[in-house]
Amino acid sequence: MRAYYRSLRPLVLWRETARPLDWRQLFGREAPVELEIGFGNGDYLVARAQQHPERDFVGIELEWEGVQRALRRVAGAGLTNVRLLLGDARPILARAIAPRSLHRLYALFPCPWPKKHHHKHRLFDQRQLQLVNSRLHDGGEFYLLTDHEEYFQWVLSNLTDTGFSAFARTVPPQVHTKYEQKWLAEGKTRFYELTLTKTVHCEVPLTEDVPMETYRVPVFDPSRFQPADIHEAVHVVFKETRYDPVHQVAMVRVVVSEDDLVQHFWIDIAREGNEWRIRPALGCGVLPTVGVQRALDAVRDACLSLSPAQRP
Repeated sequence: MRAYYRSLRPLVLWRETARPLDWRQLFGREAPVELEIGFGNGDYLVARAQQHPERDFVGIELEWEGVQRALRRVAGAGLTNVRLLLGDARPILARAIAPRSLHRLYALFPCPWPKKHHHKHRLFDQRQLQLVNSRLHDGGEFYLLTDHEEYFQWVLSNLTDTGFSAFARTVPPQVHTKYEQKWLAEGKTRFYELTLTKTVHCEVPLTEDVPMETYRVPVFDPSRFQPADIHEAVHVVFKETRYDPVHQVAMVRVVVSEDDLVQHFWIDIAREGNEWRIRPALGCGVLPTVGVQRALDAVRDACLSLSPAQRP
């Protein structure tokens, strides 16, 4: 199998690591920390890390392909001051990044989601900007660069009560990233730059994990097992159930959506003595949330819904 990266050492498994992340422990030193949201191939992140060896750099990227390319660039440059996180920036900022722990945060060419019915997917509405503010040191900066004027104006319209002072302008090409080169090839030569400086702290505490309650039930019948989906503030959708009759283990694939977090994972139903144990499958890296607990509750209820006459 072809190796797409030289080393996984810069990769932080934030779901399995103690939260909030301890920068001193991760980097082995005390230094200012910068964070890039959506680093793409890692071009800008690596360039910044090379230019500022006295600082530490963290990148968040949603796509594994981008993380692989960035890992290759980090190793090729011989950098020790870069760490990479795979996942959605919104739950990572809310759950894994401590308040007042970043000196600078930036996003280059985030997806503008131009269609109106997709605006709910946009980054940096008022609530998200308040979250960004809370994770920055006093006087810290958030830097945004985009090619999309309407999205730029939309972000500006969300600045009220976010604790930032703003400096906005148009700029020529300057960051030399993949997307900047793409827009240049399409004839775009003017981009929109926004620098936000933190002047007032927004108090947004870390989102805490929910203590998980797992279950043991007296009965499980895979032929009749039908957990009910939930469509409320929390959405729980059951996708499939697989059962191994030899080992008496069932796996239930589920998708849970709540706030800005979507989790895909498996729930394990396994025979232990005269009972069946219900819990998130080991190794899924699931974050313990209200939605995950609702999924476990639904699996328990589906097992217990069989009448005594139906029970095997």
